[in-house]
Amino acid sequence: MKILLMEDDAVLSDILLDYLSESWDVDYAYNSEEVYKKLDSIKYDLFIFDINVAGKNGLELLAELREFNDTTPTIFITAYTDTAYLKKAFELGAHDYIKKPFELEELNARILNTKKLFNIDNKTQIFISESTFYLPELRQVNKNSNIFSLGQKDGEMLFYFLKNQKRVITNDELIQNIWDFDHIPSDATIRSHIRTLREMIGKDKIQTVRGVGYTYE
Repeated sequence: MKILLMEDDAVLSDILLDYLSESWDVDYAYNSEEVYKKLDSIKYDLFIFDINVAGKNGLELLAELREFNDTTPTIFITAYTDTAYLKKAFELGAHDYIKKPFELEELNARILNTKKLFNIDNKTQIFISESTFYLPELRQVNKNSNIFSLGQKDGEMLFYFLKNQKRVITNDELIQNIWDFDHIPSDATIRSHIRTLREMIGKDKIQTVRGVGYTYE
């Protein structure tokens, strides 16, 4: 299950990410602007939003998302004791909430309940274009409803690029995060994997930064 967490408390967000990442595929956003950037390319199964964040708060963000017909299940985190905030959250389309301070196990129990209620499977979809998306758990590219399977390293590389878009990634970084030290690939091997991915998702998606590495656009 793919989860997007929005929390602007640095300490709490680190704790939540460390804990939740043990069981779930979790992305993090500091505020609403970062949420929208994530939603440009990734479809999530669950939102976990803190109500009281800097800028546009969690309630305002959910209201906008619902106006855009985004029906993603949402759990709110709140420090408010005033039930008016909780009532507003449910009116906007949230389905659950948890009050600070809370036990991590309680949040995980609510996530499990959400997964059961909404019959969410574990197949994350990451959109590459309007007609193409990637299923990392299956290492499959769905392109115009046609399914293409990737090899292990090709799939892991594509997933890494999709998670690190618009950032220059060096060969050393790819090796460190995808290969083990007993099987370090040559530069030619990495170029071969890049060619395979370009043929699959489009030559313009992965750009070469000469003498440095690659960037996913």
